[in-house]
Amino acid sequence: MSNPMMKTFDYAFLSFLKHRVNGGMVLMVVAVLAMVIANSPWAEAYHAFWNYPVALQVGGFNLFSHHGEPLTLMAFINDALMAVFFFSVGLEIKREVLVGELSSLRQALLPIIAAVGGMIVPVAIYFAMTAGTPAEGGLAIPMATDIAFSLGVLSLFGKRVPLSLKIFLTAFAVVDDIGGILVIAFCYTSHLAGGYLLAAVAVLVILLIANRMQVMSRTFYCVAGIAVWYLFLQSGVHATIAGVLVAFTIPSIPCLNVKKYITRIRENIAEFPHFDKSSILLTPNQIDALKSIESASDKVISPLQFMEDRMHGMVNYLIMPLFAFANAGITLSGGGGEIAGIVTYAVVLGLVVGKFVGIYSFTWLAVRLRVTSLPQGMNWRNTAGVALLGGIGFTVSLFIANLSFGATDEVLLGQAKLGVLAGTVLAGILGYAMLKLTLPKADSAGADNPDVS
Repeated sequence: MSNPMMKTFDYAFLSFLKHRVNGGMVLMVVAVLAMVIANSPWAEAYHAFWNYPVALQVGGFNLFSHHGEPLTLMAFINDALMAVFFFSVGLEIKREVLVGELSSLRQALLPIIAAVGGMIVPVAIYFAMTAGTPAEGGLAIPMATDIAFSLGVLSLFGKRVPLSLKIFLTAFAVVDDIGGILVIAFCYTSHLAGGYLLAAVAVLVILLIANRMQVMSRTFYCVAGIAVWYLFLQSGVHATIAGVLVAFTIPSIPCLNVKKYITRIRENIAEFPHFDKSSILLTPNQIDALKSIESASDKVISPLQFMEDRMHGMVNYLIMPLFAFANAGITLSGGGGEIAGIVTYAVVLGLVVGKFVGIYSFTWLAVRLRVTSLPQGMNWRNTAGVALLGGIGFTVSLFIANLSFGATDEVLLGQAKLGVLAGTVLAGILGYAMLKLTLPKADSAGADNPDVS
């Protein structure tokens, strides 16, 4: 294949990936693939693969180790790569709090109330079904909403979806993430190693001081962030929390505002040294001028926005699918009814019924009591559809299931994973069907619904 043809193919593939393949679709395909392999002749090799040790070692120091023991590939994904995922979530939360839908109480009130209902009711259902049993430890599993997956389903309707509905789903899913992070931080912390924890806090303080002093080096924050992650891993606090805390220290204000940037670019272009079209090489003065433009371009984007933009593809198309492939492989050939049990049913009901009832009823009460109101473009029918999509727990639910049962009971872990997968699929199908019935038809969406994206 010639080079121009290869470039054309690469561009077409990347364009297709960006505009036609969303993170939710990728997660679904990967989860199905993991289930197929886990129940195939390759099942033994699939499960054994995740137990291989991982090392990044210099002398006797292994970065990917816990109390001197190297992390397995599964632990590396769940403790290290998922810390990157939660770092990305932390950046998103910080942006939403600064300039997004959570930046003012009036904007944030409705999704916050909806998210609180979407956490309380599923937990209550799970507790009612499992109280007094070993399964009780998985209370937090059905409280999460997977942003990528739920927005992926919503994106299938294109411009038929009111912008206010997308914002509502994104905002309450972000609040859900905050709830999940707090649960992980306070409920899944093992015995604390005070020295490591104090060292991690010290590095975080240095990062905060660097932020205040307008240190903009992304490399500095990344290296310090890795140090915080390692110290958290050894401290007993779950290492993924390090990702969120480091994200909160990333500067959100650029060195150069857009107005000054445009002025500087115009000046550089106006003063650009004469360019000889016959020459393929630039003069030193021309190189200096281009470096000045490059430097200005680098300063006009804040580290927070730069990192969030650059990490989006890696998180959605590499880290989350890899996590799903490693954790969704449930073997369905167990005997004695062990595959589907009380945990499975409690998780499914929590995700499908609990999330819907919690989100919808708390939203209804908030509007009924005039605490807040439904934004333009939202009505009770499409709100019901989005409330159903709130039951798509997947990534964070699987993650909490691992924290709940991964080290104590493989049977309950398998039941929990099956419940998460079944509940996610059922909630997605019901939410899609509800929205298909309630959203305006494609040909009338633009005319009848002015509040569309």
